[in-house]
Amino acid sequence: MLMLALHGVRTRWVTFVGSFVALALGVGLIAATGLALAATFSAPDKGPERFAAAPVVVRADDQLRVRTANGVRTRPLARTAPVPPALVTELAALGRTVEDRTFPVDLAATSRNGDPRAQDGDPRTQGIEPRAQGSGPRAQGSDPGAQGIEPRTGHPWSVAAAAPYRLTSGRSPAAPGEAVVTAGPGSHLRTGDRVRATTPAGATTLTVVGTVADRGFESAVFLGDEEAARISPAVDALVVHADATAVRDVVARAGGGVDVLTGDGRRRADPGPDRDAEALVSVNALLGTAAGITLFVSVSVVASTFAFAVAQRRREFGLLRTAGATPGQIRRTVVAEAAVVGVLASAAGWWLGATGAPLLAARLVDAGLAPAWFAIGEQTWPLHTAFWTGVGVATAGALAASFRAGRTAPTEVLREAAVDSRTMPVSRWILAALVLLTGAGLLVTALVLDPGDVLGRKAYITRPLLLIVGVALLAPVLAGPLVRALTWLPARLPGATGVLARENASAGVRRTAAVAAPVVITVALTVSLLGTVATLAEAKATEVRTATTADLVVVPGAEGRTLPPSFVERVRAVEGAVAGVSRSTAVTVLEEGTALVTSEARAVDPARLTAVSAPPVVAGRLTDLDDDGIVVNEEWLTTTVGERVTVWLGDGRRVSLRIAAVLATGTGSNGVYVTARNAGGAGADRIDVAVAEAADPGAVAAALRTAAEAEGTGIRVLTGAEWAAAAAPGMSDSTRAGLWLILSMALLCTGIALANALVTATTDRVRDLAVLRLTGASVPQVLRLVAVEAVAVVTVGAVIGAGVAAVNLAGVWGALALLGVRSGVVVPWGTTGAVIAASAVVAAVSAVVPAAFALRTRPVELAGMRE
Repeated sequence: MLMLALHGVRTRWVTFVGSFVALALGVGLIAATGLALAATFSAPDKGPERFAAAPVVVRADDQLRVRTANGVRTRPLARTAPVPPALVTELAALGRTVEDRTFPVDLAATSRNGDPRAQDGDPRTQGIEPRAQGSGPRAQGSDPGAQGIEPRTGHPWSVAAAAPYRLTSGRSPAAPGEAVVTAGPGSHLRTGDRVRATTPAGATTLTVVGTVADRGFESAVFLGDEEAARISPAVDALVVHADATAVRDVVARAGGGVDVLTGDGRRRADPGPDRDAEALVSVNALLGTAAGITLFVSVSVVASTFAFAVAQRRREFGLLRTAGATPGQIRRTVVAEAAVVGVLASAAGWWLGATGAPLLAARLVDAGLAPAWFAIGEQTWPLHTAFWTGVGVATAGALAASFRAGRTAPTEVLREAAVDSRTMPVSRWILAALVLLTGAGLLVTALVLDPGDVLGRKAYITRPLLLIVGVALLAPVLAGPLVRALTWLPARLPGATGVLARENASAGVRRTAAVAAPVVITVALTVSLLGTVATLAEAKATEVRTATTADLVVVPGAEGRTLPPSFVERVRAVEGAVAGVSRSTAVTVLEEGTALVTSEARAVDPARLTAVSAPPVVAGRLTDLDDDGIVVNEEWLTTTVGERVTVWLGDGRRVSLRIAAVLATGTGSNGVYVTARNAGGAGADRIDVAVAEAADPGAVAAALRTAAEAEGTGIRVLTGAEWAAAAAPGMSDSTRAGLWLILSMALLCTGIALANALVTATTDRVRDLAVLRLTGASVPQVLRLVAVEAVAVVTVGAVIGAGVAAVNLAGVWGALALLGVRSGVVVPWGTTGAVIAASAVVAAVSAVVPAAFALRTRPVELAGMRE
């Protein structure tokens, strides 16, 4: 049996080459993504950064800890409290202490020797590259570099030794107004520069008296200890040069809420200590989805290819049955051939995956999807998994086709005409119905029970696959009617090309279905994924535009910054301006006694909220919000107006608040509203301004801009429309890169399947082409017919795929409507057209090239060829 299988693969290599290439590529992609996925399971061991040279670090706990029936649950606090002054004094008695203070410093355009660079043409004033300090809402979203503002983090100079930072030039700060800055390869600051700086204490001019090497985790500005204490009196962390046990005893006597960090635990005091793990979670989700879709496409392509190959070989199997072969022998032959192809292709895929994994990791880093240190590890299990997955896929893909081959009767095959008489077996009908019903049932169930689940990333990426599989299984049934419908007009045009293309495609239903299936998968995936992401982005933008009624919006010049209190008071004093000051914060609730759920929140002025915004209220009134109240959304478990809920504020305080109003769930962007008293100490980061009826809008805007310019920190005054456009959460670069990574894998597999099906089909039609030549058709006419037929079949696949995508997008639109969002569906017409055009080109070339080679032989010889 093995020898017969090897002989079959060798003599019909054209039939199997597409399966080999598609499977090898699929195994290679699975192996590469598997190796990259394995590398995300753990971040590299990285020691402390900011306090690497500090023996003991004392800081307030940055985690909310709540005891539940299932143990202690934790969530990060929105704002960490300072170290209590009394504790600082007690710890100072144990040994030398160094007080760390962390505060924002925004640097304006620099100058040397008192000459502003903006006037002397120094190119270093252009395009300062800011380093983001934390994250903030895109509503603040200006480009600091475009305004000459560079956000940095300030510290006292004495704490620099805890990193340790070492001077690379200049000296340490010895007087007010002197600073030492980190200077990396992209820094524009040098010793001797004078720079205008804005701190929480106001604007000032700093002279750079020294530089230290950038250690990669922050862009810092170090000031003298006294000046840093004046700007930020609170102690954020304390370095203690004493025995750790003695420090813990003192802290324990002082009460809870303070951590004593030693060893690797000092990393908890670094900026963004969990950033590596969080980045790996995103990469893990992306690669897992990519591997799943690659496996799905590979299975579909291989199964379709073997089904088509078996359909083409029905006369061969009939002859074997006539010669005495049993159905079991036929089935084992087909499966053995698939196993041979699977082993060879999987071995090639093993090598491709091992070679391509480092390239994939580098691409993820370049695209900003993975941290800079991300690299492939030494794991080998993904290669073994990919190899045996490939062998299993090939065998499983041929198994169903082998049963069809085994049922072939000798006399039935010998009597069979060129027209396909039976397009689908009953088993395929049943499988297609089950898959379609499952996909449709999951979608309808989600719409009825939880519409928000339809909008989740995992849902809108994986749920469409069921519908795509179900429709692809029905391709042989759908292809015939669609071919006749789509070629109705071309068939009535002068000439025989349209008629022949229509009849050929209609007669060879299995061939048409094998060619159309990859196009169905490609178009449906492309439109479903990109269309869903674009539709959700448009829905979020619609929510922002609808909820914003302010005439003007004032935001800081850089993300993660707040507006100075003095500036806030100046805005409130502008005549004719109704100013609604708000702050970003968070509230946490314990759901069902086991899960801590944190929601983004805005602390607002209730008296001004309805004057500058219009959130989608479904119950209660926004005007009832006060210091004892909270506005929640429909996602909360408790949504009855008047009931009280226990929440933890951004600084960890536990309070009981009365529900004043409930907002529609929407796309998930409708957060929570509290008052400034419950903001957890957050500073104002946005001011929505409505112009009073009797006031002059131009005068109000001019007054606001004058106040902003006086601050010198790049504060922006935007119109309501400008702010809504900037705040609209469009598709991020990382999301776009991730989607294209997923789609590119699917496109490669389906492109190969498309080419293989057409090359195989065209090679087996040489006698038909010869008959056309003998009836008087010229070679260009025959090639034109082949190309038109291939493009027509691609069009059929595109229409079916578009139909599947339409159902998926309709489900997304329905979920948005049920959630109270009135927004249209966004279809990626340009990308869809490019995918269809590329498929048409691949199909035409794959059909015309083998036909052209075949037609070089004399038509009489071709007509006499036997299979």
